[in-house]
Amino acid sequence: MNDAIKPIDILIVEDSEGDVRLIREALKEGKISNQLSVAKDGVEAMNFLLRRGSHTGASRPDLILLDLNLPKKDGREVLAEIKGNDELRRIPVVILTTSSADADVLKSYDLHANCYIVKPLDLDQFIRVVRSIESFWLTIVKLPNGEK
Repeated sequence: MNDAIKPIDILIVEDSEGDVRLIREALKEGKISNQLSVAKDGVEAMNFLLRRGSHTGASRPDLILLDLNLPKKDGREVLAEIKGNDELRRIPVVILTTSSADADVLKSYDLHANCYIVKPLDLDQFIRVVRSIESFWLTIVKLPNGEK
């Protein structure tokens, strides 16, 4: 068994400051110290992932938490670009969004999302969901050991 769990880099792609704050707080209280980066829209997310512009020194995330309803470039477009790029496609993408529409769920899985989670409206439930993401993706799942 591992004595220590290796911290991982997480990219949060989310335009809601409140949701970003809640995600940060929920992850901070966990057992793993993670490096969190935030992109506030789809264009910034792709610049971060492709290390363009002000993100030339960005580290490659081990996990992406992606909202679907983003300004500038929609989360569905971001997901399609990630999964269509040979250097990025192995990064697990967790859709974390308010949309429970069947069309969004199907489209996300068609684009190879790794899982789809509807954000609960209740604050305590939201924090529980983020902690369950941490528990599953960071302690149970073996993530690909990609290039940083």
